[in-house]
Amino acid sequence: MLSFRAMERAPEAAPPPVILLQQLDKTYRTGDVEVNALRGVSLDIPRGQMVAIMGASGSGKSTLMNILGMLDHPTAGSYLLDGVAVDSLDQVAQAQQRNRKIGFVFQAFNLLPRHTALANVEVPLIYGRIGRSERRRRARAALERVGLAERAHHHPNQLSGGQQQRVAIARAIVPQPLMLLADEPTGALDSENTAQIMELFCELHRAGMTVIIVTHEAQVAAYAQRVIRFRDGRIVADEWNPGTPA
Repeated sequence: MLSFRAMERAPEAAPPPVILLQQLDKTYRTGDVEVNALRGVSLDIPRGQMVAIMGASGSGKSTLMNILGMLDHPTAGSYLLDGVAVDSLDQVAQAQQRNRKIGFVFQAFNLLPRHTALANVEVPLIYGRIGRSERRRRARAALERVGLAERAHHHPNQLSGGQQQRVAIARAIVPQPLMLLADEPTGALDSENTAQIMELFCELHRAGMTVIIVTHEAQVAAYAQRVIRFRDGRIVADEWNPGTPA
């Protein structure tokens, strides 16, 4: 007969953090000039957090974003994405991880001008080799989620800046990624559209998505649970925003 202790259910292991960085360095060299963009950065971001990364121009925040998105590589240190050592992967495997786990949102929207909103949102699913009817269904659902179902057949030049950014967010979330990386996503928007876009990020976060936003604007960072500040390639502050859930 099994003892009570033997029958006790083993505790479930906590899931790995979405992002785990250990002693990350990034050095750029131009001729004889060496620039240390990141210096010994160690950081973990659990699933479901909404994080703002702040810093002045040249602080290292954009370099960090590029490394998190696997658009650049560290000079030293390690980066684990959802428990997977990124540096151990070849380019094809990195692209697969990036396409499956990361959604990108940029300041400039980066929409294809000759494509409708619906066709723009479908683009990541084409790379994912999703069939046409399923692509169309998922793209429509993503546009509905960002409040633009009625603009599905409009082209970017027929949309406001805020609407274009909503299309870009729909495109980022349509593959159902593990996290969103947003680089100055409100930099081209007025205050009203900024508030609407940030509320949309908050809705996605409340639904369980990890959201990481690079910004230099305090009013944007105020929406995040956690604010990480960079200076000269180093983390100089990592704190919770008052009034946001931990």
